[in-house]
This record gives sequence, structure tokens and C-alpha cells, in this order.
Amino acid sequence: MKIADIEKLFARFAARSPAPRGELEYINPYTLLVAVVLSAQATDKSVNKATRELFAKVDRPQAMLALGETALRRHIQTIGLYNSKAKNIIRLSEILARQYGGKVPTDRDALEALPGVGRKTANVVLNIAFGEPTIAVDTHIFRVANRLGLARGKTPLAVEKALEKAVPEAYRLHAHHWLILHGRYICTARKPRCQECFVHDLCPYDPETGAASAARNGARIGKPGKANGPAKADGKAREKAKPGRGKSASDKAGERRAGGAKTGPASGAKAAARRKPARDKALASD
Repeated sequence: MKIADIEKLFARFAARSPAPRGELEYINPYTLLVAVVLSAQATDKSVNKATRELFAKVDRPQAMLALGETALRRHIQTIGLYNSKAKNIIRLSEILARQYGGKVPTDRDALEALPGVGRKTANVVLNIAFGEPTIAVDTHIFRVANRLGLARGKTPLAVEKALEKAVPEAYRLHAHHWLILHGRYICTARKPRCQECFVHDLCPYDPETGAASAARNGARIGKPGKANGPAKADGKAREKAKPGRGKSASDKAGERRAGGAKTGPASGAKAAARRKPARDKALASD
């Protein structure tokens, strides 16, 4: 994506939502940490439903330890993987109470050392609770960044690193929220709402083919930094049109068993010619 288009992209995000907020409900950094741990492979809506009653009773590690793992499981049993999540929350609460005086550390390494906390969870906590300009790449941000050509990558970490370079500093604090909400409600996985998208003109993604379009904004499809010329595209089309390309292994095996006979209009005509005398003879006998 061109630098000028990146600036336009985030200027539009900022104009529509100057101070975006995440959708997880929390009271303080500790309850945010618990909520994010619970949100792994679960929706924010399902987590909020389970934590409203929980956070009315528990808002610090010591209170969670007093509640206990069994009672915690009852509160979160509607969330996927609740057994393992309950164990991790009790263990991380023990560490916070013992090593950090019940406070959530502001250091990434210390956060990632906690049970159930990975890089994405740490980034969310650092961004929302402590105002760090981190970008937590989840499935929505991964999809949006690749579709836009904003930050292409095959892994969440690769996309995160690319976003850190691509997003202008003035927009970095809120970039996480803008991209995740855009992916959740507009740039959805199966049926993206491109006609309603306010950055559609900046996006090379083609919903009809599910791929980037070279016609949009001159963006390169694939590796950044190289021009996408028509000659190369034509060459790929010719390569795809070569005979035999795209055949399955079973098709090729069938041809070998048939003595290497070729398929196609010419061979079909020859086969029909061979069958004609036998057919004529049968009709004569009738």
C-alpha cells in the first residue's frame, strides 16, 4: 500500500472514531487481563456475559484466589476451554499476588511469562491498560491487513512487525482497535461488506475472486516493492493454459493405464471412428 494511501486510510478511521474502545468489559488492568485470557477462541460477547457476575465479586488476584478454581469454573463454564482457562487464571493470580503485589506488570516479557498469556494477550493489555502503541494481531487484523495490502504476512508475528513499520506514529495507539473493529463488522471473512466500506477505494481486494486486484491503486499483488506488469500477468495466464496443468493425480494415472492415450477433441473423434463399424454392424443385425 502506498504511503499516501496509508495516511488516507487512518485519517478516515480517526475521523469516524477518534477514540475507539475494545468490546471486552473490565474494571482494572487485572480484570482486563482475565477477560483477554478468557477471550481466546471465544467471542467478546460470550466473555462479557460470563464475567459480569464474576467481576462483581472479583477484581484483584487475591480475591480470585479466595474464590478458588472450582467456583471460577462455574462462572466461566459457558466459555470454550473453560477448564484450562480456569487453571491458568488461578496460576497467574498466584504469581501476581506473590511476585507483583497483586499488580499487573507493564513489561512484555513479564506478561508473557504468565500462564495463558501469549504475545497477543500481552499486546492487548499493554495497549488498553497502559497506553502502549502495540498492535495485537488476531484473526480479524490478520485478514484486514493482508486484504488491504497494508501489511502482508503469513503469520501473525510477520503481520505485526509489518504493521509496526507501516502505521504512521500518530495513529499507532488506536490502530489495533480500528483494524479489529473494521474486520469484525465490515471486512468480514466470508462476505465482506465492500459496498459499505469507507476505505473501499483504497483497497485492492476483489470480493468476486477473493484476491487482490492489480487494477486498484496500482498495488502490487504479492511481494511489496515490485511493479505488477501486464506482461508478467499474461505469462502466468499462458502458463496456466498449458495442456496437462491442473489435472489430478487420478486423472494422470488413468491416462497411464489407458496406454498413455491423450484426451481431447482429436482423440475423441478417433475413438468414435473406431466404434462406428461395430455400431453399424449391430444396427444391420437388428
